[in-house]
Amino acid sequence: MENRGSRVVTDETGADFSYRGDRLGLPREGPGSIAPPGRRVAAIFVDWALCGLIAYGLLADGQVRAANSWTLLVFLVMSVLTVGTLGRTPGKRLLGLRVIHVGGGRLTFPRAALRSVLLSLAIPALIWDRDTRGLHDKLTDAVQVRA
Repeated sequence: MENRGSRVVTDETGADFSYRGDRLGLPREGPGSIAPPGRRVAAIFVDWALCGLIAYGLLADGQVRAANSWTLLVFLVMSVLTVGTLGRTPGKRLLGLRVIHVGGGRLTFPRAALRSVLLSLAIPALIWDRDTRGLHDKLTDAVQVRA
């Protein structure tokens, strides 16, 4: 077998060894490229902490157990409102990320709402494809990119 590069291996085996986001038409690096998983997880933690503070300070009257109950609801509302209007949550903004439609442009409000509900269930966010898109993003034709 002649060594003609990795493309031969790709063509013969059917495997695709391209970079994350290539199948979606996104650049390899820089703005518009797929957001790294570590940044996305960090953004979720920032958002969750912010929602916990809001729930504890405004809704739970200083009771930790009640705050834990309210945090998920605050997270869901914040995610729907900020991703549906601005394309990013406060955590994503802090870490330089945004959520867009696979075809480009802003995610519509209904898609952002469905994405947020799926994300709050946690399991869809833990199932990833080769582009490291969670199931919640795949089902809503969304992708998280570097801003």
